[in-house]
Amino acid sequence: MDGNSDCGKSLSIDWDTDDELEIESMPFSSGVGPATACQEAFAGCGEAGSSNGSQTSRTIHHFVGMGFPKDMVVRAMKENGEKDIEAILEALLTYSAIEDLPLEEEHVSDDSCSSKCASNHPDLLSDQNNFPIDEENTHYSIDKDGTISVLVEMGYQAEEASIAIDRCGLDTPVAELSDFICAAQMAKEADFHLEKHTEAYIPKDKRKILRTEAWNLKRPKGIVKEQMVQDDEEFRLPNPMTGFGVPSETWNIVHRTLPEAALGPPYFYYENVAMTPRGVWSTISRFLYDIAPEFVDSKYFCAAARKRGYIHNLPIHNRFQILPPPPLKIHETFPHTKKWWPSWDARDQLNCLLTCVGSAKLTERIRNKLEESAGEPPVHVKKYIMEQCKRWNLIWVGKNNAATIEPEEIEILMGFPVNHTRGVNRTDRFKALGNAFQVDTVGYHLSVLKSLFPGGINLLSLFSGIGGAEVALHRLGIPLKNVVSVELSEPCQTIVRNWWEETNQKGNLIHVADVQEVTAERIAQWISRFGGFDLVIGGSPCNNLAGRNHVSRDGLEGKHSSLFFDYFRILDLVKSMMSQY
Repeated sequence: MDGNSDCGKSLSIDWDTDDELEIESMPFSSGVGPATACQEAFAGCGEAGSSNGSQTSRTIHHFVGMGFPKDMVVRAMKENGEKDIEAILEALLTYSAIEDLPLEEEHVSDDSCSSKCASNHPDLLSDQNNFPIDEENTHYSIDKDGTISVLVEMGYQAEEASIAIDRCGLDTPVAELSDFICAAQMAKEADFHLEKHTEAYIPKDKRKILRTEAWNLKRPKGIVKEQMVQDDEEFRLPNPMTGFGVPSETWNIVHRTLPEAALGPPYFYYENVAMTPRGVWSTISRFLYDIAPEFVDSKYFCAAARKRGYIHNLPIHNRFQILPPPPLKIHETFPHTKKWWPSWDARDQLNCLLTCVGSAKLTERIRNKLEESAGEPPVHVKKYIMEQCKRWNLIWVGKNNAATIEPEEIEILMGFPVNHTRGVNRTDRFKALGNAFQVDTVGYHLSVLKSLFPGGINLLSLFSGIGGAEVALHRLGIPLKNVVSVELSEPCQTIVRNWWEETNQKGNLIHVADVQEVTAERIAQWISRFGGFDLVIGGSPCNNLAGRNHVSRDGLEGKHSSLFFDYFRILDLVKSMMSQY
């Protein structure tokens, strides 16, 4: 899903507060809305000439009216100032979260500290709580209502639990259901942030026309809604999520038969988040020649989870890893953290890397809590800190110092060269990396092309983002002869162009800003010029697919994720033209 954020045109809003990207959309257990909504509500509460005392009184009254105790409000105002409404709200929510945790001294295992909001990503992101969990204690042989009750007791919403069971199956261990919900929650936060600050590629009317035309072309006659639901049962997420195999595990796949219409040339490779609304992967599969998706979690390729689905017509035998293989554990990837890692933090992998990071105020609050404990922190403090660490992928870089990972560290986890995204602002770096391919995972799938194209490859890269496909092919030693890179985001364009020059690529790089500009006429010109494309790769935006985004999680009907139909349109044109070439 490299570049599928349509992270787009430069934003007019400065998100670099406290040198960190602040989060606007947070699932507050208290029922309070986002901090920005609170600020907007406050904007009309007083006139410019109001006294400071009146403002203080109004502030207290406002938060007390939201359900917070008065003494807690006064404390938050003293610590954060009377005018910083967002900081006050954040402090109040933190106080509430800590006070709501069990105070009795009971043994709490690391897995009982599972976050309500962890992981990918994203596909944001998204994806898993990758911590050791006792499967024997979490695989319940009970009915759906009983499983929902268990998940509710763990702190999840009943609706979330029901969706997870429907999607993953009733026989799925509770630990896996918990991972599913956590991934969905984190993906929602990232997608909300993107949804609010990106623009649609295609006007609504035109999207509807494209969608209808494509559907009519590919839909089997007489299909009904019930059949669509039945078809989707075929694509339940596997456990483990290893696709046709990963380097650390032998997978006995003897043969897979592709529909005749799917056979190359060209080869194609489509990626998106694994966890989507019901029916999405069935629809995507139907358009992409009825090929079933290969679901893979990147935790088998790096020290961070990233659950994604891939539909492709590539060979599946004789795959090999990009060398050197990356480490799979946090301490192996970032050895400087081991010295400071507390014994009660049992994580050895990170969750899905998102497009946003935790605030400086959050890490400061964690440090203060630990320093107040003066030794081993109480159980409820550990639980709160572990929730935040899992939620925001915090790592320990000093005594009592849990910090967000830096762009350079994310680049290592994602398989890009260090400083690959340097040259654009910090916010755009996080955003671009959070929506990129995990290079080692994709490279493992693409490795079969090396023997097929020893002289180099012609690549059509749709929604190319920061060039995850291009970097993977380069690291595999496959020369890039001609690359047409289609990407709207100007920061991403800059990153790919810089990488192309820094790695002394000898081929031709052609940039196209918008998928709408990839017309039949231009495709014909490229095919005539290059002799055809060897690979069409890309992942359309997942904004309307990932997470529990009840506002804009519209599936392939969404204004961003409907761009999947452009991937299909372009691929179908390329295949049709190349069959006549």
